Amino acid sequence: MHDFLLYGAYGYTARLIARMASAYDINLLLAGRNEDEIRRMEAQTGFPGIVLDLNDHQKLDEALKTCGGVIHAAGPFKDTLKPMVEACIRTGRHYLDINGDIRCFEEIRGYNEAAKTSGVMLLPGAGFDVVPTDCLARAVADRLPDAVSLKIAFASLGSSLSHGTATTMAGKLGEGGMIRKEGKIIRRPFGEHAMEVDFGSERLFTMSIPWGDVSTAWHTTGISNIETFTHVKPSVYRIMKWQGLFNPFLRTSWFRNLLRKRIDRQPAGPNDGMRASARSLAWAEVLNQRGDRVCAWLSGPEVYDMTSHAALIIASRVKAGDIKPGYQTPAGMYGADLVLDIPGVVMHGPEVCPG
Repeated sequence: MHDFLLYGAYGYTARLIARMASAYDINLLLAGRNEDEIRRMEAQTGFPGIVLDLNDHQKLDEALKTCGGVIHAAGPFKDTLKPMVEACIRTGRHYLDINGDIRCFEEIRGYNEAAKTSGVMLLPGAGFDVVPTDCLARAVADRLPDAVSLKIAFASLGSSLSHGTATTMAGKLGEGGMIRKEGKIIRRPFGEHAMEVDFGSERLFTMSIPWGDVSTAWHTTGISNIETFTHVKPSVYRIMKWQGLFNPFLRTSWFRNLLRKRIDRQPAGPNDGMRASARSLAWAEVLNQRGDRVCAWLSGPEVYDMTSHAALIIASRVKAGDIKPGYQTPAGMYGADLVLDIPGVVMHGPEVCPG
C-alpha cells in the first residue's frame, strides 16, 4: 500500500516533492502519461511508477485503491481536476493538489457534499498557493473576529517561474482580475489597485491580481470582502494597467501558442542554487467597521521549496488520519500555525497595524 499517488510526477514541482518525500516518511506511487519520464523518475527517486492517463477511469481507480490519497500535481488544473476529484470520490481516497486557480477552487468546492458522503477530504491549494497566505488570513481573522475586509499580498524574490506555472499564467492572459465583494466573486480590471506593503524586512510595491485566496480565504475566515496583491516593479504595473485594451488579442490562440513556445525554450524552473538563495514574503491585513486594523506577515524559503514542504506536511497529517470529509482549506483545516511547520518560515503578528 502506497501513502499517496503523485500524479504529474515528472513536472517541475512534483520532482521536488518526490525528492523530499522520504524525509517526511511518505511512500509515493509516481504516475503520469509519459512512460519514458516515469521510468526516469523511478530510477532517480527509488519510488515505483505507473503510466496512467486520467481518461482511463478504470486504471485510475485501480491505482488509487493502492494508495491512501493523491497529491495531484498535473496542470493545467482546469483540465485535469475533474477526472481526479471524481476518481477520489469513487474510490474513497483523499485529494490534495498544488493548484492556485480561483475557478478550480470553486469547482472543487462543488464536490463538497459528494466528498462528505464518501468520507473523502478535498484539500486543494496545498502549496505556496495558498498555504502561507491562507495561514496569515486565518491568523489576522482570529485576532479581529468582526473584520469585514481582508487584503493579502505576497512577493517572490530572487526566483523564477516553472514551465507549469508560466503556462498556466499564459492561459489566463486577457481574462482580467477578480475580487470578492460582499461574499461574491466578481470580475474587476487586472491591476485595478496598487499599494505599498510593509513585509517587515522591506516595503514593496504591489498590484492587485486574481490570486487563489479570493476563493479560499472566504471559506477559511468568513470575511466577505477580499482582495489579493503581488509584488511587481512600478514600471511593470504601468504597462499592466493598459492590459484591458489588448485583452481580445491576448486571448487569441495564436498569441497563447506563441507564449507557450517561448516558455518551452526556457529552463524547467529555478535551479537548486537559485532556490537556495531566493525567498518569499507574505502579508495580510483585516479591517472592521470601526476602522480597527490587524496585520501579520511572514518570510520563508523559495516558493517551489515552500510548496513541496507544505504539500508533504499536509500529506503527513492526512496519512496520520487528521482529516475531515468534504471540501477544506489548509488553514481552515489545520490552523494558522500550519505554515510554521515549513522549514525556514518566520511569522510576525498578528498585531494592530501601525499608522
